Amino acid sequence: MRLATFQTGKAFILYDADILCDAGQRPQIDADWFTSAFWHSRDAVIGEAPGRGASLFVAHGDERWALRPYRRGGAIARVSERRYVWTGLERTRAFREMRLTATLEQRGLPVPTPVAAAVWRHALSYEAALITRVIPGVQALAERLPTADTPLLARVGQTIRRFHDVGLDHVDLNARNLLVDADDRVWLIDLDRCRLRAPGRWQEANLARLERSLARFSPTTVERAFTAIVDGYRHAPRDSR
Repeated sequence: MRLATFQTGKAFILYDADILCDAGQRPQIDADWFTSAFWHSRDAVIGEAPGRGASLFVAHGDERWALRPYRRGGAIARVSERRYVWTGLERTRAFREMRLTATLEQRGLPVPTPVAAAVWRHALSYEAALITRVIPGVQALAERLPTADTPLLARVGQTIRRFHDVGLDHVDLNARNLLVDADDRVWLIDLDRCRLRAPGRWQEANLARLERSLARFSPTTVERAFTAIVDGYRHAPRDSR
C-alpha cells in the first residue's frame, strides 16, 4: 500500500497508488467519484447500505467499492448535516480514517481495504467522503445473531481483542459494524473518529456499547450472545487470527 495525496480544484484526495495509479503512476481518480450522482449516471450502483449518509456499493471494472459520505447526526445536523469545522487537512475525518484503516490493514487486521478519501474545503469548513473495497459475502452480526452459535460469537470476541491489543478504541462498536463472511471470519468496519491509544477504561466501554447494541437487535438472546463474546475476548490468544 502506497498512500499519496493530490489536489484537484477544492478537493484534496488521499489514495492508494497501488490501486489507483496507471503504469505512468498518474492517479486514475476524480473528485466526482466521491458523489452518488457520478455512479448513478453510469448505472454502476449495485446496492445501498442502511444508516445515515446513504452509503453506496458501486462497480468499477472488476472492483466493488463502498462509497460513504460523512454526515452528522443528532441535533447539530439541523445546523449542518454535511459540513465539519476545518482544522487542517490531516485532521479531517476522512484523512484520519483512511490512514488509520491503512495502518490496521498493514498490521494484518480484518478491515476493509481503503481505496481513497476526498475532502472539499470551503473556507472554514469541509465536506468529505471515503471509498473502501467491499468485503465479499458478508452479513452484519446484527443479522446473524438469531442463528449465531457459540464458536462464532467467541470468534467475535477474539477479533475485538485483536483490535484492542493494538490499541484501537472503536467509538461505535455495534452489531452492524461487525461483519461475518462466508467462512465465519469476523471483520470490523466504520473507523470514523476511532484512534489508537494506550490500554484503559475505554476497552470496557467498547464492550458495554456492543452489549447495548446486541440488546437492541436481539433482546431475547443478548445474555447468551454477550457471554460468549466476552468469553472469547477474555481467553483469546494474543495473536489470535
